[in-house]
Amino acid sequence: MCLVVFAWQHRPGLPLVLAANRDEFLKRPTARAAFWTEAPDLLAGRDLEAGGTWLGVTRTGRVAFLTNHRDPRSHREGAPSRGALVVEFLKGNESPGDFLQRKKGDAARFNGFHLVVSDLSELWYFTNTEGGPRRLPPGIHGISNGPVDEPWPKVRRSTERLARVLEAPAAPEPEALLDLLSDRERAADAELPSTGIPLEWERLLSSAFIESEAYGTRSSTVLLVSADGRVRFVERTFEGGRPSHPDVDVGFSPPR
Repeated sequence: MCLVVFAWQHRPGLPLVLAANRDEFLKRPTARAAFWTEAPDLLAGRDLEAGGTWLGVTRTGRVAFLTNHRDPRSHREGAPSRGALVVEFLKGNESPGDFLQRKKGDAARFNGFHLVVSDLSELWYFTNTEGGPRRLPPGIHGISNGPVDEPWPKVRRSTERLARVLEAPAAPEPEALLDLLSDRERAADAELPSTGIPLEWERLLSSAFIESEAYGTRSSTVLLVSADGRVRFVERTFEGGRPSHPDVDVGFSPPR
């Protein structure tokens, strides 16, 4: 996943609002979001190559998502799947802080990642590229392939758009958040981050929604959690930049 913007305890009545794009090579096999057979409480898409996921939620009110850290100089072939971290949290019962403190001990085994985990009472962030786990404060946050709230152009534009959506009197609808994720505008060269990849790739990856022959946005996901515990999960998948199936739209309420 290469872009996640989320509002944590920012708008009354909606403790968590999330909009995310997963960008991946088009040839990598992927399953659409569904409840997993071996873990019936877990709702997520699935990377069929490594078996993990990039974003998921459970009927018990656990949420986790992850983006890769972009630094080709530090990438190691054969490192374990980062998507397994998301699955491990979602299948477990540790508090977010305890889980991340425990995983900090073996985080160096993985290629760079940015991981957010929550039990809907608190929300924590950890990257194995710098520092330790920390609890994120209420507000609007964004992550691409750098640290949380790093002001990359698409993070800045998308968090600003999310703020405008949440300022409207009416509760946000999934379609407004999916529209936010469909932004194909690329950043000017002067605004681009320098992450060690060629300039043509920095340009390609600078938009919220990415299209190319071999790599691009494979799915867009919206998560809305209301104060009464109601969860709505909407996923739209793409092939060649166009929606490829009817949306997955699931709602449920975790037990209290």
